[in-house]
Amino acid sequence: MRIPLIYNVRSVSQRPVSTLLTALGIGLVVAVFVAMLALANGFIAALVKTGSTDNVLLLRRGADSELSSSIPRDAISIIASSPHIATGADGKPLFSPETYIVINIRRQGGGEFDVANVVARGVSDKAFEVRRSIKIIEGRRFASGQSELCVGSKLKGRFNNVNVGDVLRFSNRNWTIVCRFTADGSSFESEIWGENEQFQSVFRGGAFQDVAFRLKDPGAFEDVKRAFLADQRIQIDAHRESDFYATQSETLGKVLRFLAIMITSIMSVGAVFGAVNTMYAAVSSRTPEIAVLLTLGFHPRSVLASFLAESAVIAFIGGVIGCLLALPINGVVTSTTNFASFSEIAFAFRVTPLLLLEGLVFSVVMGVAGGFFPAWRASRMPVIQALR
Repeated sequence: MRIPLIYNVRSVSQRPVSTLLTALGIGLVVAVFVAMLALANGFIAALVKTGSTDNVLLLRRGADSELSSSIPRDAISIIASSPHIATGADGKPLFSPETYIVINIRRQGGGEFDVANVVARGVSDKAFEVRRSIKIIEGRRFASGQSELCVGSKLKGRFNNVNVGDVLRFSNRNWTIVCRFTADGSSFESEIWGENEQFQSVFRGGAFQDVAFRLKDPGAFEDVKRAFLADQRIQIDAHRESDFYATQSETLGKVLRFLAIMITSIMSVGAVFGAVNTMYAAVSSRTPEIAVLLTLGFHPRSVLASFLAESAVIAFIGGVIGCLLALPINGVVTSTTNFASFSEIAFAFRVTPLLLLEGLVFSVVMGVAGGFFPAWRASRMPVIQALR
């Protein structure tokens, strides 16, 4: 015979202060747990969204990042003749040889030496068609042959001279900001785009870092990969763009998840001890009740389950509090260093329903862990001693 759950709910309401403090302690741990994982989710999502399954990214054979890649100019014409590249409405191939560099920009409101690394990507005029997620929200595209730039939306408000109409100076040259764009929350929103030939003359000279193009047949990627691998005139590796950028997020994503687990594990020890103290106090104050329950024929296992349920209820309340505390950070923009390019990438905290569910489960686990030994003591209590 089981003890009704309503008994535990009423018992919890008899100790509002200790119950609330215990629930709040668990709630704070859950809030940190959800916030840390939301940070990791946001970073991973930003890079995963950067790539498209319809696009191919070509890098120098053996290069593991765009920054370390180099594709000579004479290889570009060979790549452009590939029959696997889709064509636009004008009949021209949808491909973009790109220059990829990292520049220093001063942070807004910071001192002279408060700078950060930002990606500057030189692209062709077809890049906006190849990367379909790019949407210009202010201004116009940069003109060919001009020192003009487009900036990602997440740079605004974080760096100096990145508004439309501003002049940004780097590499001893003035560049005019002519547009601002979004990219579905991807890492492109943390980049500065300009014409590849203009960047070539300033930075890289005779080589591009990568080539991005749209597949004519998205299902033919393996054929494309084998074709470029077999062509000995060019030393090129083909990557599906979505897979490449997802891989770039793995290292830091794992680090952030590890930190989330480690920090919350340490904090959860305190929360579990709080639950232990609360439940031991509950057992001590309800010793006669426990004896009556045992006398009425309730099995010790029922008493054990009852007190575990009570502890779980308190923890669940704490989990709800923690989730509510963590919800406001959803969408808050922060930034970190992308280890693959050593540049700053801005992204938003991403609190998902699954993450909230994980937080609730984590809270219940803490409650059960904290309530087990007091519940075990209650279930093993001699009836005669309890009645006294």
